[in-house]
Amino acid sequence: MPRNLDITALRSFVAVADTGGVTKAAGFLNLTQSAVSMQLKRLEESLGISLIDRSARSVALTAEGEQLLSYARRMIDLNDEAWGRLTANEFEGEIVLGVPHDIIYPYIPPILRRFASEFPRMRMRLVSAPTTRLREMFGRGECDAILTTEEQPGPGGEALVQLPLVWIGAMNGTAWKQRPLPVAFCRNCIFRAGVLRRMDEAQFDWEMIVESDMDNAVEAVVSADLAVHAAIKGVYPRQTAPIHHDGALPDPGRTQIVLYMQRSNATVSSALRDMIRTTYRSEATREEAVPLTA
Repeated sequence: MPRNLDITALRSFVAVADTGGVTKAAGFLNLTQSAVSMQLKRLEESLGISLIDRSARSVALTAEGEQLLSYARRMIDLNDEAWGRLTANEFEGEIVLGVPHDIIYPYIPPILRRFASEFPRMRMRLVSAPTTRLREMFGRGECDAILTTEEQPGPGGEALVQLPLVWIGAMNGTAWKQRPLPVAFCRNCIFRAGVLRRMDEAQFDWEMIVESDMDNAVEAVVSADLAVHAAIKGVYPRQTAPIHHDGALPDPGRTQIVLYMQRSNATVSSALRDMIRTTYRSEATREEAVPLTA
């Protein structure tokens, strides 16, 4: 049957060991001497061992007491850390994180879970929007942190990982074989300019099939096998799939996932930054992902 050690009794035990006596420990803990003595006795009885060598003139620990002291210090430190983290007023409030929809999975859920576990009294609000809009919101101070997909980081941005882009089309589709190549991109798609530039540099004929500000319009055209699109490898809309073109299409390039954080030395912001960095460095071990931070 599992037994539990009393943190209050452990605190008295450590105080006696550190101050060298029950009297001084009682003063340090703002307790009576009898209360400290009772807690020590209760701790010894619960363990079935002697912790204090009472035959000596001064307080001395037994071998078992010396062994427990190390555990007791760590348990008290962990208890105080947890208590402080969960009750401190500075860890209350809201933090806003902006992320494009195409990189929410698999990266963001583990970050959200860890943040909620470490800061249960903080409210995390997730905003999903294209990179260009997130940059605008960040500039107005509407987001505390944003993740973007860009070829190169903007001012203040930290590149976390580099990921390949691939051509995608309808499942078992043939639109990719047409010339000029029918392509579909939102006007605010961050990949659009770079992909079109690469096709022009390769002198590859293409034509834009849809002009829209909405992602679902592009997805509809691509899934209907009327056009192709470029996306991050492994992140594809429903009813679409990567195109196995064996080099018949130009390389659409790569993108970087970039982190922007508002200037703050707050504990919560620093912890969120570390969580994001750790998660993306871990994901970078996957095939073809390149970590960009040490």
